[in-house]
Amino acid sequence: MKTSVASSSETPQSTTVYTILFAISLTHLLNDLIQSVIPAIYPMIKSSFGLSFAQVGLITLIFQLTASILQPFVGRFTDKRPNPKSLAIGMLFTFTGLLCLAFASHFLIVLLSVSLIGMGSSVFHPEASRVAHLASGGRKGLAQSIFQVGGNAGSAIGPLLAALIIIPYGQTYISWFALVAILAIVILLGVGKWYQANLLPKQTASPSKQPGLMQAEVKRKVKGPIIILLLLIFSKYFYLASMTSYFTFFLIDKFQVSVQQSQVYLFIFLAAVAAGTIIGGPLGDRYGRKRIIWVSILGAAPFTLLLPYASLFWTAILSVAIGVIISSAFSAILVYATDLVPGKVGMIAGLFFGFAFGMGGIGSAVLGWLADLTSIRFVFQVCAFLPLMGIIAGFLPDLETASYKPSSLK
Repeated sequence: MKTSVASSSETPQSTTVYTILFAISLTHLLNDLIQSVIPAIYPMIKSSFGLSFAQVGLITLIFQLTASILQPFVGRFTDKRPNPKSLAIGMLFTFTGLLCLAFASHFLIVLLSVSLIGMGSSVFHPEASRVAHLASGGRKGLAQSIFQVGGNAGSAIGPLLAALIIIPYGQTYISWFALVAILAIVILLGVGKWYQANLLPKQTASPSKQPGLMQAEVKRKVKGPIIILLLLIFSKYFYLASMTSYFTFFLIDKFQVSVQQSQVYLFIFLAAVAAGTIIGGPLGDRYGRKRIIWVSILGAAPFTLLLPYASLFWTAILSVAIGVIISSAFSAILVYATDLVPGKVGMIAGLFFGFAFGMGGIGSAVLGWLADLTSIRFVFQVCAFLPLMGIIAGFLPDLETASYKPSSLK
């Protein structure tokens, strides 16, 4: 007997809708641009409010909690009750948070502001991933890559705009970024109309109506692969935390380059990450996602192991290779997980985006503590071994074969 758990509300279009994919990628850029502004203005906020490092850490904690932990719960809720207006509503939270932050006069208002911005992100990512899935035309890896690269670009642009607009002129100029949120709301209202038109009634055979034993069997079959995927996310984002947060310090410490020169090398690495994000999804569509996941994590290991001992020239070359290879994993991981648990695109996207954000934040804190305790070079020597965890990808089932179908029972 075969009982599908997929719902027709999440059946991709027969053709890839590029206008929607590029629109949702642009709003991902705008969303993550706003998110990246918050840590960029920490020095200014610390000085303005006379904060301790512990209080700055509390801002990060509140922001990360609302931006990461809430995502799977939001995704699970919208899986059951998809709402095309939720994308714009989420961005409205972000808009409100920006205005509150721009005119905050007390530390508690700052905490409230970043929590609102984090909530906006928690709503945006699961629902935007569902839209990308619907618009994919079956090319789910490509769709996820287009969506994801917008976020990478926004994360890179945000600190630059903060340095140009907020730092020279003061806290109230954060309000200018509310215009970015307004632009995103306008675009998302248009995306919401397409989303509404393409939401179909769910099939009667939904997971909640299946017999209890059948649900238990499905959960048992997907539990192991999901744990493996989350471990791979851990290794990827802990390593990326070492690069995005401490690569400049590593270069300055080892090669005595200037701050400006170190920023150029960091930008080169981030550009490689963006390139890898674009490449990974289509390769997963063509060659199989399990293969790409394996190669993109474990394949980075030779380069990460060499990087702490290379010359400046080869450090730059190796960082490009690492960026391209390791960043190709996320789109493949996310699409693999949604194939593993069909009908739960929002919950799975929320779980993996949230876990990735959380690991990035925790990784930065842990590695900073380790650098204080030892040295920045030691941090990179230790982190070099993280991609070796990619070997566990070999235990993932081949979803492309008919022998493993977690979404159905024969």
